[in-house]
Amino acid sequence: MTRLTPAPDLPAFLGMPPFPEAAPAGLANATQRANLSHATRTIRAKRAVRASEVSNWDDLRTAGMQIRNRALRNLDQYLVQAEQAMTEAGVTVHWARDADEANRIVVDLVRAKQADEVIKIKSMVTQEIDLNEALEAAGVAAWETDLAELIVQLGHDRPSHILVPAIHRNRTEVRDIFRAEMGQWGRPAPDDLTDDPAVLAEAARLHLREKFLRAKVAISGGNFIVAETGTLVIVESEGNGRMCLTLPETLISVVGIEKIVPTFADLEVMLRLLPRSSTGERMNPYTSFITGVTSGDGPQERHVVLLDNGRTNVLADEVGRAALRCIRCSACLNVCPVYERVGGHAYGSVYPGPIGAILTPQLRGLDSPVDRALPFASSLCGACNDVCPVRIPISDILVHLRGKVVEHKTATHPTPESIAFAAVASTMASSRRLGLVQRGSELVGRALGLVGRRRLPRLPWPASLWLRDRDLAAPAKQTFRDWWQQREREERP
Repeated sequence: MTRLTPAPDLPAFLGMPPFPEAAPAGLANATQRANLSHATRTIRAKRAVRASEVSNWDDLRTAGMQIRNRALRNLDQYLVQAEQAMTEAGVTVHWARDADEANRIVVDLVRAKQADEVIKIKSMVTQEIDLNEALEAAGVAAWETDLAELIVQLGHDRPSHILVPAIHRNRTEVRDIFRAEMGQWGRPAPDDLTDDPAVLAEAARLHLREKFLRAKVAISGGNFIVAETGTLVIVESEGNGRMCLTLPETLISVVGIEKIVPTFADLEVMLRLLPRSSTGERMNPYTSFITGVTSGDGPQERHVVLLDNGRTNVLADEVGRAALRCIRCSACLNVCPVYERVGGHAYGSVYPGPIGAILTPQLRGLDSPVDRALPFASSLCGACNDVCPVRIPISDILVHLRGKVVEHKTATHPTPESIAFAAVASTMASSRRLGLVQRGSELVGRALGLVGRRRLPRLPWPASLWLRDRDLAAPAKQTFRDWWQQREREERP
């Protein structure tokens, strides 16, 4: 079988460079920057309108935060409750410690059905574990049915956004991809295909229809699982998900263990927050509630794979665990000035943007340079905090993770940077030492003619490395200490 994966010899994001190396390529891609600017600006405006329609929007966000916190505090109990409810309703529940175990479970289930292809609903968690690549290695073709995911797959590309994986593509690029690729994997695009959105959607619909009608197995993720009823909740905008949830004989759902909500009533809050924050809609066009197996209606065999893959490690961090509240709305990406300029591929993870910068390093650890760089892929402007529907303090977690990165780097041997900051800490801890350093810097600054300038000029190495991306004020004409002492003298009677 010919590969559909974007990188022939590597899983989707493995081997990508760290953010500081990848970002310049995104900055240099003028077409991508224009696409991102237009798309995020449009989504931001729609979200602002829909949020303003809710008079108690901030109270709703607080309620969402509390629901997610309650679920995470009692996750062990709710997971057992959900497993029991799903099992009683006819669902087979599997537990997966990591990506390898989850992929093995899914591959074995697909093989047991003697299927050589599956259809998929858009799912971040299956991308997280590189499920498509695992299926392909087992001789199973995994067809993405979400329009944006289809564009990414046919374009041998990588997703760059949580909500809109092909946000970096414009419609002319999509037309060219459809013309070149559709015929190799099924029904070809029409010869007269244009870049009109309705025409492109119709071409995708016709291409996918034959796959919907013949597929025996579908794979999904899940937006929520209700602990008290075992209900799987999936929201989508196009209807492709509904086709996957109703036509195949077998449905396999891979869901992160943090996606639990305690009660069905909690969905009243979550399903008001999610569409307004993600697509700028009052409600999702398609919201599916699937509880168990019903004879003669929908898939007659259902499996749910509950995935850990680092989530219990995140839960153990008192500061970082707030990232698990995320409901994957992508609002933080749409307001992030860094993401808008460099795009999602620069993050080296299926989770880009601010949420990716705090979630990915916790899920994967800090052994890779890619993951160690992510907490620094932010200006700490705090816009993400303001729009998060479940009030994740993203900037606080970024600072927390930056400290952990430094600790990780200096655990075995000190670096010049750590030695320098240790010296700064020692100086700042003593008024006498601080005074001596201030006096010394003033003397050196006057000798070099730096006092009173707006900023320091280019300095020699290694100071040039620090100042390459930073502005540092030149020594002032008068230090605060000198000003205070002069003030005290002048005010004495």
